[in-house]
Amino acid sequence: MIPLIYSLHSGNLYGTERMALATADGLKGEFDVTFYAPAGPIHDEAKLHGFKCRLFEGKAAYFRDIRPIFAANERVAAISTRVTHTLACEAWARLYGRRCANIQVVHGGTDERLSYGSKKWLDRLAVKQVAVSKYVKERMIANGVKESSITVIENFLSPERVESAPQRSFARRDAVRKVIIVSRLDPIKRVDLLLDALGLEPALRDLQFEIYGSGSDEAILRARALNGHPNVKFMGFSPFVPEEMANADMLLHLCPEEPFGLAILEAMAAAVPVMVPNSGGAGDLVEPGRTGFHFHANDAWSLANELKAVMQPEPNLLKTIAIEAMKTLYSRFSAKRGIAQYAQLIHSCLN
Repeated sequence: MIPLIYSLHSGNLYGTERMALATADGLKGEFDVTFYAPAGPIHDEAKLHGFKCRLFEGKAAYFRDIRPIFAANERVAAISTRVTHTLACEAWARLYGRRCANIQVVHGGTDERLSYGSKKWLDRLAVKQVAVSKYVKERMIANGVKESSITVIENFLSPERVESAPQRSFARRDAVRKVIIVSRLDPIKRVDLLLDALGLEPALRDLQFEIYGSGSDEAILRARALNGHPNVKFMGFSPFVPEEMANADMLLHLCPEEPFGLAILEAMAAAVPVMVPNSGGAGDLVEPGRTGFHFHANDAWSLANELKAVMQPEPNLLKTIAIEAMKTLYSRFSAKRGIAQYAQLIHSCLN
């Protein structure tokens, strides 16, 4: 079986790491997967999935630790989320004369130079780059990456996560009363926009908002909510977000520059309608009026008006949108489709 090195820049269990596990789960029938990651919960989780997971500390340690894989195998697949890891795999492949499917996965982020600009140096090598959304591809091209080196493979949920997701009952009232937000509380996420909108439209006092997450803006946002918005509750971290999402009437996503937005797919799996800005990767995940709702990015008045509208929507609108979103989840965002795209890209490099 061909070895597959999956190298992660973080040992956490956020969207990037969860996607790595879902991808590896789909590929393990063809490849012998070993994860390389810094210290963190990814190690225990990878072992629960049946994968080997190796701890490394620093670039030199990583470079040294992967050498035996290239020394012992004629063909190697390597998927990385950090440029230096991809360069290390390329170096060993050339030194040993190995065929290597060397793939850099770009999930995006808040720092344009680090998240997108650094990838342009890989154009000089025989490296394939995967953008997890059309938006990420656009940002890569804007930062100097050649379009010909980029393949878009959108994120997806594993079949197990879709099947096990608690679901909102279709029998519930066809109106929005409880809204959930799952987000870091950092400036780029624009959670402050919700408080701006609440200050503009008194009718939104009848909505209940629960915000799950933490970050640098948390204290400021909590203070603002206490000063006039008692219907906004900051819940912090919770291991029960899937259950809380299924108890909500809508997921609200506020970041206008989100590279993708995995929580949006999780809401679709929970049969919970979503409202997102009309920009970034999140905006591209939703077809307004069919699989969710849009508001104008960074526009508090637009957000206020859209939230007010879903408090008294057309009959059966929320149910219809939830059903159409689930259909999209099973087609455009299916694990089967995403895994097939990754497998095809790997084999095209090895053959």
